Amino acid sequence: MYIILNAGPVERRSRAFLSLVLLSGLVLTAACKRDLGSQAGAAVKTAPIDCIIPRPSSVVASEGKFVLQPGTAILVNGEDAEVRNVAEYLASRLRPATGFAFEVRPAAGAVANGHIQVGTISGDSMLGEEGYELKVSAEQVLLSAWKAEGLFRGVQTLRQLLPAAIEKPTVQTGQWEIQAGKVQDRPRFAWRGAMLDVSRHFFGVADVKRYIDEIAYYKLNRLHLHLSDDQGWRVEIRSWPKLATLGGSTQVGGGPGGYFSQADYSDIVAYAGSRYITIIPEIDMPGHTNAALASYPELNCSGKAPALYTGIEVGFSSLCADKELTYKFVDDVVRELAALTPGPYIHVGGDEASSTPEPAYKKFMTRVQKIVQDRGKQMIGWGEVAKMDGLSPQSLVQHWTDDANLPRLAAEAGAKVIMSPATRVYLDMKYTPSTALGQDWAARVEVRDGYTWDPATFISGVGEDQIIGVETPIWTETLATFSDLEYMAFPRLPGTAEIGWSAAAGRDWDEYRERLATHGARLAAMGVNFYRSPQVPWPDSVAYK
Repeated sequence: MYIILNAGPVERRSRAFLSLVLLSGLVLTAACKRDLGSQAGAAVKTAPIDCIIPRPSSVVASEGKFVLQPGTAILVNGEDAEVRNVAEYLASRLRPATGFAFEVRPAAGAVANGHIQVGTISGDSMLGEEGYELKVSAEQVLLSAWKAEGLFRGVQTLRQLLPAAIEKPTVQTGQWEIQAGKVQDRPRFAWRGAMLDVSRHFFGVADVKRYIDEIAYYKLNRLHLHLSDDQGWRVEIRSWPKLATLGGSTQVGGGPGGYFSQADYSDIVAYAGSRYITIIPEIDMPGHTNAALASYPELNCSGKAPALYTGIEVGFSSLCADKELTYKFVDDVVRELAALTPGPYIHVGGDEASSTPEPAYKKFMTRVQKIVQDRGKQMIGWGEVAKMDGLSPQSLVQHWTDDANLPRLAAEAGAKVIMSPATRVYLDMKYTPSTALGQDWAARVEVRDGYTWDPATFISGVGEDQIIGVETPIWTETLATFSDLEYMAFPRLPGTAEIGWSAAAGRDWDEYRERLATHGARLAAMGVNFYRSPQVPWPDSVAYK
């Protein structure tokens, strides 16, 4: 039996056809069931085809099951290196739990066993760069897309159609079945991101890579790294070396901190790129800069170095907007980061700059926007940058506060908005009053709260056309270990992923919570430390404790 990956030629299809087939909502033959069924005593169970997260554009189940066998191969249609890489990635995800070889080879040539038909489907350009089509029958699995990126998103769906035990790192017993059916899919929003704060507590390369793999599983395509704050500077800037060596030497609570060398950062960028995730580096300014000011006191208006900071208060630091040296500093930092970052964006923060007078703030952000653009990048800033003079339509504004006027100002300037309302998608907010980790200054956000909102209707006057997508940040003032981080991110992150990927029509909490319940076993198989929310009907094996 064969799994065939195909990134085929462009086909012209009408937008009316696309709307009818892909955007009309989910086509299901049965509700997602928590009782997955299996052979008695088997360690693996067949996954229903309608339990996928994010919810696809169209799912139709059919009779039969495809069964992985020791001789199952992954055939690559064509000679595109990216497609081959996606095939190798799929094989690497299937080998550990099955123990099968999953040879990757070209699709051309005779089919083994003589009785299994091998077919391909031409990739459809109307699916877009991230869309895909997946067909499963008893004889074969056909995955097609217009671009390799779409194939990669389709691979995540294929993983979810296999039993949850496919995610375990050691060989499991049982039969590896995939329910027959057809999935057609493409995302709603182009921007579906997660933000990781490595400044309050430092997380190293291995942790960041693990988080990349976890967010890729739910089809997110941006990782925003918060690389500087009052508590720590986390990336090497060779023209200002003390930023990392001194500014990166501590963290919240006084721990040892740490930083990414430029080689480390490039390694993260490349790893994310192999998962079709764009890295967005953030250097927060003019506030949230104590680590920089302690490293280079000349960036202070007073010229005096403050002590390194290990607390969690905000709003007390500021670069000196009246010094020309400040803009040389910003340009050097942006120049080095731009050279290391193939993605088109540099995030410059701009939030909570209460120690910067408003005229100085506006002057500073106007010059910073030009510096970013002169280095060939688009500027992103938190919501407050919408108040600056001359906000460019090419810049992006990330909404996070209760101030609904800021995204409206951004939209009026022609800038696109990233929706990250703290009351819905800040993953460091406590689930309940008794949650040991996190904070609750914005809200307490249970799983349902994080799912039951829509970006296009959340703020009056900022509709779908003004929104580029959604992003779910996690701040780490109280999160010292990767286990802490996972506990706060999951299971809320999959809900934000669905909001970003899936059509708003048809989304329903009661239906979603049933699908999410089936993912408890998947998260457990991946070794994710997640919160067993009582709002979700987890199977007994992952019951709420």
